[in-house]
Amino acid sequence: MTRPVTVGLDGSPASLAAADWGAREALRRQVPLRLVHAWEWQPYQHAPLAGTGDGPRVWSQRVPREAAADLRNRYPDLDITADNLMGPPTETLCDAAREAELLALGTARVGGLAGFLVGSVAMATVAHTDRPVVLVRAETTAADEHRPPTDGRPPSAMAYRPVVLGLDLSRPCSEVIRFAFDTAALRAAPVRVVHGWNPPAYFAYGAGANPTLNTDMAAEHTDMLRTALRPWQEKYPGIDVIEQPVIGHPARHLVEAGSDAGLVVIGRRTHRIGHVAHAVLYHCPAPVAVVPHD
Repeated sequence: MTRPVTVGLDGSPASLAAADWGAREALRRQVPLRLVHAWEWQPYQHAPLAGTGDGPRVWSQRVPREAAADLRNRYPDLDITADNLMGPPTETLCDAAREAELLALGTARVGGLAGFLVGSVAMATVAHTDRPVVLVRAETTAADEHRPPTDGRPPSAMAYRPVVLGLDLSRPCSEVIRFAFDTAALRAAPVRVVHGWNPPAYFAYGAGANPTLNTDMAAEHTDMLRTALRPWQEKYPGIDVIEQPVIGHPARHLVEAGSDAGLVVIGRRTHRIGHVAHAVLYHCPAPVAVVPHD
């Protein structure tokens, strides 16, 4: 069975940006696009929405239908379905994700320094689904996926920005690495691998006695990173891999790398979103893919 790229819609500008991103990703993967809107009836939902003349149920049916019509006009070669699903949003989205290549959801900016708003439904879905979830910012456009033009070429002819992979060498997981390399291969984009590390607590005491300790530890982490990536470079020989072992909190470095990324890929352990993933989801300017692993 061919799995679609699925997008959860709520009618917001952020979810429509996610739908547009999902359409482009579906074309790259050569799979259908499925738009879903989860609606849960509430006893008090009986009055028409202000200014629309529609009740909540009628409005909820319009959301995926109108988004699908717009996307069909812009992507006529893409197979698009639109479904209005009844049930609790988080549970419904997790069920839809189970049958998908990935699930895309929208997030909104809440201020220049405050980062992005990741709603409770999105966070719960990220935490509980067993499929990759991509969070797309409301401002994301097709042009953001490509390097800035230098010679007047159209966006479709420009090189893609790199896929950034956050890699924890203490427990590297094949699911996360494979997703990053597969995604990069679809774009013919490089993979920038960010591995953050910190010197052990005793480092400050030993540094004076051994001035080369910092350099030696950095070289050791570089070697570890190269060793972990070697099998993947052999499996994806056409992908340019940029190794970036860095000292300090990995979330900060991933957010910085995200300013020049087409996609940032991070992992999460089952039913848990760690502090690194939290920070990246709330502050990274690029779309973020969260890939579950054991």
